[in-house]
Amino acid sequence: MTVADLAQSIGRELPFLRRYARALTGSQRAGDNYAAATLEAILTDRSVLDGEDDLRIALFKTFHVIWQSSGQPVDDAEMSERERRAQGHLRDLTPNSREALLLRTIEELRADQIARVMQIEAAEAEELVQIALNEMGQALRGKVMVIEDEMIIAMDLKGIVQAMGHDVTGVARTHTAAIELAGKHRPDLILADIQLADGSSGVDAVNELLGSMGDIPVIFITAFPERLLTGDRPEPAFLISKPYSEEQVRSAVSQAMFFASTEGLNA
Repeated sequence: MTVADLAQSIGRELPFLRRYARALTGSQRAGDNYAAATLEAILTDRSVLDGEDDLRIALFKTFHVIWQSSGQPVDDAEMSERERRAQGHLRDLTPNSREALLLRTIEELRADQIARVMQIEAAEAEELVQIALNEMGQALRGKVMVIEDEMIIAMDLKGIVQAMGHDVTGVARTHTAAIELAGKHRPDLILADIQLADGSSGVDAVNELLGSMGDIPVIFITAFPERLLTGDRPEPAFLISKPYSEEQVRSAVSQAMFFASTEGLNA
């Protein structure tokens, strides 16, 4: 494969690596830095891709070598208070469990693929996924607002979130309704579609809410995740592709709540 062909192939997979890295770190900045380090490693030594015929697996495997060898360092000087609290919680989790969970639920890899990425046995990968689901699902409870114009999807999301033990403050179908709902009940987490019923933007609604209410975690749900993973502007750390699965929603909500472990949430 020529350098040009390799660059083009990696370019197609890069949005998904960014998504994974951001969800893993809970930060666009930190996640993108790890993704950039992965690309630099590949450009410096293409042999790191040897032994894998699946480029996505090879790319994620290279990322994990860097992630593990670096000791998963965090630049404390650049972290927000929320990110510092989240990192404190991370130290209490079973090692490697979150990585396995995200690879399974967000990136939809099979146990054998997760095993290749993390260089472990498939049985261990499956066990780590279950451990993470249990540990993170029990961590926090909070209030969730849903911004979604398709009522069937909205009700499905509401049911999943409530089954996890969280409160749903309501469902908003438009930008205006979202602002009004958040004004009545301040959420701890927002689940938002990109395009809303009246042609308004879920992204714009979320940006307005964050501007007035401060740092609230957001999970975007979209059929076109690559459009929000360009690295050219502030983008979400948590992103779910449509069509989604219940497992994906549960994982993303647990992750987002975990990183948003503010005093407003109930332990």
